[in-house]
Amino acid sequence: MTATPSSREKILSRLKTDPRLRWGAGLAALLLVAAGVWGFIQWRSEPSARLPSGDRAAIEAVVRDYILEHPEIIPEAIQRLQQREVAKLLDSNREAIETPFGSAWAGAKDGDVVLVEFFDYACPYCRASIGDVKRLLAEDKDLKVVWRDFPVLGEASQEAAMASLSAAKQGRYKTYYDAMFSQGRPSRQAMIGAVRSAGMNEIQTASDLGSKDLQKELQKNLELGRALGLTGTPSYVVGNQILSGAVGYDELKKAIAKAREETS
Repeated sequence: MTATPSSREKILSRLKTDPRLRWGAGLAALLLVAAGVWGFIQWRSEPSARLPSGDRAAIEAVVRDYILEHPEIIPEAIQRLQQREVAKLLDSNREAIETPFGSAWAGAKDGDVVLVEFFDYACPYCRASIGDVKRLLAEDKDLKVVWRDFPVLGEASQEAAMASLSAAKQGRYKTYYDAMFSQGRPSRQAMIGAVRSAGMNEIQTASDLGSKDLQKELQKNLELGRALGLTGTPSYVVGNQILSGAVGYDELKKAIAKAREETS
């Protein structure tokens, strides 16, 4: 059955003004591209999905015309779907991501927004981003920052990260963190210097370097990073967003504001 001009015009008008139907049109386009025509035909054949033939013909014709006239909704639909998937992924791992290990955090203990940074002591971009995070903490008294050691740049990074977790156990995390980054690239000598600068118990730290519990914690961070699709450092998680690279103060501030808006 062919849709009458009046019914098509009504549906097209709703598509242009109703964002929910606009999203539906985009999703329909995405389904056609991703699943193929055969999958779409199967979907149509399900009894529970059937509409009166006149309505279905009108909707299909208008959706097709709308997609052809507005192909830009296809990447928009893909982007929205990706955002929803990222939000689901973060929600399912939220506690593991935002719960700090020992003293590996700063700012408001019960902050309304948590900014999580995955970093590597050997990463120059992580070092360059320290000032951005420090500025955010100074300006935003309701922000909590959680650091997750994510050593992906070699054995020296891993040893520095193990000492970092020992510092978190000893309540000396931030002082070790600052001292380690001030030493330059990680090495055994740099790590020892950072441990001493941070006032850590050297005997305890030496023991912790071989600790299976700390190795498990480090492995958990690496697995979290893989689950989130992190490809490098620094990487940030805030609210339902993942930011990759040294994005800078302004981008981090915008992401924090968006996270705060979503929870208010």
